Amino acid sequence: MSDLFTVLKEKVSGHPLKIVFPEGTDERILKAAGRLAQEKLVTPILIGDIEKIQQLAKDYNISLENAEIYDPHNFIMMDELVASFIERRKGKVSEEDARKILLDENYFGTMLVHSNKADGLVSGAAHSTADTVRPALQIIKTKDGVKKTSGVFIMVRGDEKYVFADCAINISPDSQDLAEIAIESARTAKMFGIEPRVAMLSFSTKGSAKSPETNKVMEAVATAKLRDPMLVLDGEFQFDAAFVPSVAAKKAPDSPLQGDANVFIFPSLEAGNIGYKIAQRLGNFEAVGPILQGLNRPVNDLSRGCNEEDVYKLSLITAAQALQQ
Repeated sequence: MSDLFTVLKEKVSGHPLKIVFPEGTDERILKAAGRLAQEKLVTPILIGDIEKIQQLAKDYNISLENAEIYDPHNFIMMDELVASFIERRKGKVSEEDARKILLDENYFGTMLVHSNKADGLVSGAAHSTADTVRPALQIIKTKDGVKKTSGVFIMVRGDEKYVFADCAINISPDSQDLAEIAIESARTAKMFGIEPRVAMLSFSTKGSAKSPETNKVMEAVATAKLRDPMLVLDGEFQFDAAFVPSVAAKKAPDSPLQGDANVFIFPSLEAGNIGYKIAQRLGNFEAVGPILQGLNRPVNDLSRGCNEEDVYKLSLITAAQALQQ
C-alpha cells in the first residue's frame, strides 16, 4: 500500500466515522467493509436484506462484528427519513412517492448521510455513476458557491502523486465550470498532502493556437485567478509545457509553474477520461477515484470493474473527506 493510504489510515483511525455502502450484498463491498471494520478504521453501514448479508458474510468468512446493517424495507426510523426527504425536495414528492424512492439503496443511503446518521457514502460497484450521483445532487447538494460537482482521480506511482480532473462527471464544461473545477481540485489536492500547482490543459500553449476551445481555457484561467489569487495556477498549456521543465522554459518561460504542475485540469470529460486511462495503463499509475468534489458531504463513486482493494481505498478517502469537512 502506498504512503498515501498509510497517511489516510493514520488520519481516520480513532475517529467514530460511519460510511454507508448501499451495495451490501456485493462480495467486493462485503470484503472491504469487513477489513475496515476489523481494523476499526470506520464503522461500515451495509444496506440490504439483513439475513442475506449475514449469510453472505458467513459464506465469505467475513466478520461484521463492528459493522451495522440496515434494510430500507424494515428501518425503524423510516418515517423520519421520509419527512426529511420531502422537506429536502421542497414538496416535489408526495409522501407515497418518497416512501417508494427511499426503498432504493442509494437514495436511502444518501439520506442517512444527510440526516447525520452516517458521515459519507461509497457506491457504484453494481450501479452506474448516475445512480450514485443523482441522489447526492438532490439530497446532499453542492456547497455554497459551487454550481456543479466534479470527479477527480489521484494518480499514484511510488512517491509521485498527481490530481487529474474532471475525469468523471462534466462532459463539456464551460470556462466558469473549468475555473470552479480547478479551485475545487486544488482543495482536494491539499487533503492528500499535495501543495497544488494547477495547469489548465489544452492543445495550445500560451496562444500558440486560436480556437473557441483554447479561448475557453484562457477564460477559465483568468476566472480562476480572480477567484483565488493566491493559488498557483496557469495556462493554457499542452501537457508537456505543464510537466517538463525544459519544454516549459521554451514555451512558457514566464509561467509560475515552470513545468512543475501536479494538478491537471482537462478541457473536457473526453480528454480527462482518456488521459487518466493512458497514465494508468501505459504509465503504470494507480488511479484512485473518481473522487466527487464540491458536495456538502462526501459521496464517492466506484467503477463497476472495481475490486476489493479499490473499495477499501475509496472508503478511506471518503472518511478523510468527512474529517476535512
